[in-house]
Amino acid sequence: MTADFPPSDRDKSPQADTDPVRIADALRRSPHFRAADADPNGDTVRFTTDAGTNYTLTLKPAEPTDDDLLPEPVLTEAIAAAILNHPGFVTADASPHEDTITIQSRNQVRHLLALAVDHGNAVAPEDLSTPALDLALAADKLLASEPSDSERATAELLNYIAATWDKQHPPLREHAQALARTLRTQ
Repeated sequence: MTADFPPSDRDKSPQADTDPVRIADALRRSPHFRAADADPNGDTVRFTTDAGTNYTLTLKPAEPTDDDLLPEPVLTEAIAAAILNHPGFVTADASPHEDTITIQSRNQVRHLLALAVDHGNAVAPEDLSTPALDLALAADKLLASEPSDSERATAELLNYIAATWDKQHPPLREHAQALARTLRTQ
């Protein structure tokens, strides 16, 4: 357990940079788990799910493989992690040797996502959607629909956050994005 080091000193501990500690930290940050601790020996992670069930993960040497070790995440794994971080999904599993991801939504619908490179539609970096641009677009659509006073105030707030995006704190950014998504679905 990491109880040997208080939370403020956890980063200073000799174990602060081990994989079990990183795994426990990732689980603690997830809304699906109540608690997670790494074993002092460095090979076990104990965690409790939101439903109250206790589990243990034991790190073991990986099976030998001819695959090269990757210096960064595989794109499908990064996509799966991003999908899994969304509250609307309960699983997102990337296939290690294929360009596919299996996902399951909270309403029990499963999908197989196939990743393919689209060589014909290269998008210029300035044409890519950004969170700030998405907020401004949602505000513009709201203003174009003869808004009420409260809708006008909402649009003005979204425009302000979009214009000052780099200066805003992440929680405010996330709330503004959620508001913009809600406006798009109405």
